Amino acid sequence: MDKYTQGRVDSQVRRACQCRRQILEDQDLCFTELLPKEQIEAAIDRHKVRYRERLYTPLVTIWTFLYQVLAPDQSCRAAVARLLAFLCVGGNGSGSAKTDPYCKARGRLPEELLADLARSSGGDLQREVPSTKLLGGRTIKIADGTTVSMADTPANQKTYPQQSAQKEGLGFPIMRMVGLISLSCGAVLDVAMAPYSGKKTGETTLIRQLLNHLKSGEILLADAIFSNYWTIALVLRRGVDFVGHHDGRRLLDFRKGQRLGRCDHIVSWQKPAKQWWMSKKLYRSLPETLRIRELKVEITQKGFRSRHLLLVTTLLDAERYSKQELAMVYRARWHAELDLRSIKQVMQMDVLRCKSPAMVRKEVWMHLLAYNLIRKLMAQAAARAEVCPRDISFKGTLQTLLAFAAAGWSCPERRNELYCAVLEAVATHRVNDRPDRVEPRAVKRRPKKQVYLNEPRSVAKERLLNRT
Repeated sequence: MDKYTQGRVDSQVRRACQCRRQILEDQDLCFTELLPKEQIEAAIDRHKVRYRERLYTPLVTIWTFLYQVLAPDQSCRAAVARLLAFLCVGGNGSGSAKTDPYCKARGRLPEELLADLARSSGGDLQREVPSTKLLGGRTIKIADGTTVSMADTPANQKTYPQQSAQKEGLGFPIMRMVGLISLSCGAVLDVAMAPYSGKKTGETTLIRQLLNHLKSGEILLADAIFSNYWTIALVLRRGVDFVGHHDGRRLLDFRKGQRLGRCDHIVSWQKPAKQWWMSKKLYRSLPETLRIRELKVEITQKGFRSRHLLLVTTLLDAERYSKQELAMVYRARWHAELDLRSIKQVMQMDVLRCKSPAMVRKEVWMHLLAYNLIRKLMAQAAARAEVCPRDISFKGTLQTLLAFAAAGWSCPERRNELYCAVLEAVATHRVNDRPDRVEPRAVKRRPKKQVYLNEPRSVAKERLLNRT
């Protein structure tokens, strides 16, 4: 390397160090409180991440990536432009607007590092927020599944193939996910990911990857797909109780079993034959029978689709856990659907942007980290206002966060005062109290008519070019 090149590189390194010091000293208003640099640095040390002295260190890259998934425009160009604007305010010049260095820095981030930050942020928040008063104040975690789409690239199609019913070249890669969500605060505690179809890709398989996050004394709340012998038996092994909807595969006969009341009894579920996915050791370790409480709750509320609710649970004490309370708990499971809607619709995670499977998974973890940080802001605002965290609007909190985030750039000395203003503003955005709300499952506004692409894009282009 000649002297000219060496001097230019040294100058770039010095400038990068100055920019990084500015970012560390004059951090953004809200993430200073929500995700301190000490927490990120501790995770970087745990995973032994090595990096060079450049602008896009793991710390800077994570903060830039966070605002990228939070912003309405989630392009890399907008993320880099925002970072450059921050540096210009601090007097470090405009720098380069190219996205290549940032994209390469994102690629160097270990997936385990982002997953660790997302899981720890959710777990910390759950420990800080008190449990609900349901079922004696026990910790309740919701299991639910969903799917997300992504860019149609050969790499994504190979790892996460499209639906088999779609013609080749017309569909988009699909990823299946199952997550554990805290009922009290809405934080995502962990997520298991897999292709949409194939062996060991179903929701009942993915939930088994998350059982380590369940602790003795907790309650797992789930939909009918998880109400099978194997899931309940594995949950009980960890000292965890189960509440879910009846899957309809077993015949319900309330004339049998130990009667607890009208349409409420305890029965014994016999262990089915060994499944292909389990080892002989695991099969032998599971009990031959499970004592399960089955109950039926009539729904008299007008406007509801279902006229009755069939539940299964391992909470066998009818005096301590009444039918009405169990029905209220299962109704609270709908919070998981709302949380997933917030992540996929409000935060735009329904269609992922990255073009490789590894980056797609990193994008998912970064969305979940950002989501948990928003939930943390909601919990802090709710504590100051003495309300439940779920009484605060998620979208309103996100809008307030983005509006106030850049305010601390030009006045870092007033950061504490501004953050108090953020909490006060967030606390005013309450979810409207509309008990037993009934709405038709239809939309009034018609979409614009478009011609659908019924052949691969390359074929359509070739046909247009050859048109005479």
